[in-house]
Amino acid sequence: MPFREINSKMVEATIAPGQKMFSQRGAMLAYKGEVSFTPNIQGGQGGLVSMIGRRVANEATPLMTVEGSGTVMFGHGGHHIQVIQLTGDTLYVEADRLLAFDGTLQQGTMFMGSQGGVMGMVRGQVTGQGLFTTTLKGHGAVAVMAHGGVIELPITPGRAVHVDPQAYVAHHGDVRNKLSTALGWRDMVGRGSGEAFQLELSGSGAVYVQASEEKL
Repeated sequence: MPFREINSKMVEATIAPGQKMFSQRGAMLAYKGEVSFTPNIQGGQGGLVSMIGRRVANEATPLMTVEGSGTVMFGHGGHHIQVIQLTGDTLYVEADRLLAFDGTLQQGTMFMGSQGGVMGMVRGQVTGQGLFTTTLKGHGAVAVMAHGGVIELPITPGRAVHVDPQAYVAHHGDVRNKLSTALGWRDMVGRGSGEAFQLELSGSGAVYVQASEEKL
């Protein structure tokens, strides 16, 4: 279900009979046609296990199921929107950054500690994000939110990409991440976490970085 970008802060999706999509509650700006919006209590594609995982992870961003026939315009908080097209791979993204996504995508939860060990867990504490990250897998489109626009940086074998953890939005592909210190411990005194740590991503895929260190 492709999104049409109206401007940098609004997208439009076409809803067809027999199809569904999920959106963050409060993200609908306007719609045309016969479209229904119902609270999603089953955790999206992935069912109860996925829902429980997100509750444990504090990834409890409420979702709406969108169905019917028509077009819907989405936006939220004046944030910039980036549309990401998945072609069978997995997108890793913080739940509160999800604006809307295809109902065909399989939704799950990944414990960040499983990528990067202890440093993966430290990443959650440093950035203020959960230790769990939402995953979306399959073929379809995802609209994510960010501050100040987003740039996509390719990650290729042998060439890791280092990102300020607070500027990180999402990544996809066969990518491993770990948190590393950007400075010596003596140099870190009096500095903020954004300067003291770097999120290192390696493998093959892409990472999305926002033009701000602001949280949503």
